[in-house]
Amino acid sequence: MCVDFNLIIKNVLFMKKSIFTLLILLLSAVGVFSQRVDNKDYKNQKDVSVVYFIREITPENVLKLYNALNAEKTGRIGVKLHFGEKGNKNFLNPELTRPLMKETKATWVETNVLYVGERRYTDKHLALAAQHGFTFAPIDILDSEGEIDIPTDGMGLKHYRNVKLGKHFMDYDRYIIYTHFKGHGSAGFGGAIKNLAMGFASPGGKMAQHATDFPQINSPEKCVGCSNCVNNCPAAALTLEGGISIDTTKCIGCAKCIAECPLKLFSPKQVELKGSTFMERLVEYAYVAWKTKPMVFINVLANISASCDCSSRAPEPFCGDIGILASNDIVAIDQASFDLVAEQHKCEDPFLKESGKSGLSQLDYAAKLGMGNRKYVLIEIK
Repeated sequence: MCVDFNLIIKNVLFMKKSIFTLLILLLSAVGVFSQRVDNKDYKNQKDVSVVYFIREITPENVLKLYNALNAEKTGRIGVKLHFGEKGNKNFLNPELTRPLMKETKATWVETNVLYVGERRYTDKHLALAAQHGFTFAPIDILDSEGEIDIPTDGMGLKHYRNVKLGKHFMDYDRYIIYTHFKGHGSAGFGGAIKNLAMGFASPGGKMAQHATDFPQINSPEKCVGCSNCVNNCPAAALTLEGGISIDTTKCIGCAKCIAECPLKLFSPKQVELKGSTFMERLVEYAYVAWKTKPMVFINVLANISASCDCSSRAPEPFCGDIGILASNDIVAIDQASFDLVAEQHKCEDPFLKESGKSGLSQLDYAAKLGMGNRKYVLIEIK
């Protein structure tokens, strides 16, 4: 009898790999990779936050979760959400917020986007919001009258000495951060942290997060010399002498030229950010907003695709609807949202798998800045 030892070794290795893969899936499914703490033990542990959860996604349950947070309801309240890009099919139904808006007498708030599209200009942004059903509460596009610079002195940040937010940001006493939790090509996933970072930033602030602090000129030979960009540049950084050019020593990165050029010759400068730089920039912008105004957080886990609501052609959801989460802790709610998606999708990092980018460094850096805890207890409300 002839024994093929190579074949035996190959089969053993295959079995080991299969068993290991199965073990990973099983451990992931029961939450071993999550930061969730047992409900019975959390009161005896430090640095554990509470996240409330309801499986059924209804307008009434959105309000129920908000009330579970015992949030202060006085003063002027803004509900930060996303109206959905034109052509997007995954943005959240505005009807989910109807009872919440009625009880809090709040205003929907958002900012204009950096790229040229329906949501780049306030009038078109408002028109698109109305087309998508956001008609039963007031809307404030926070940068419709410009931006404000908030200094970051003493905050211990790595990337910014100031951040650029929509000018109306300071007009509100408190915020409800209402977030559609889903994938994102650059951030891995878009949760409450990203909703703050990009959602409150002016176009100049968005550019500061995504790329350099100044734009690039595409096909400058096509410039017709209309002077729109020059006349609207608040830093006098543009000149038409010898052809359109930018003095980057003067440019403040406000992105006004991107908006004002009728030929769309300006765009954010495309640079490759090393390592977790983009994630850190994202978190630092969120940190300043979070530090400046009182906030509570609601994440809706529905229509979870690999792409965000800014995409006009976002792909179909890759897993089923999961429920609604609410917390006073921005880190804990994003961690819990991630863990629930991972459990349903049965993999350690569903967004790395589906969008090619892991967003977990967001949570790590936010926790290091003291924004919240990655450990949490999930309390399900029936």
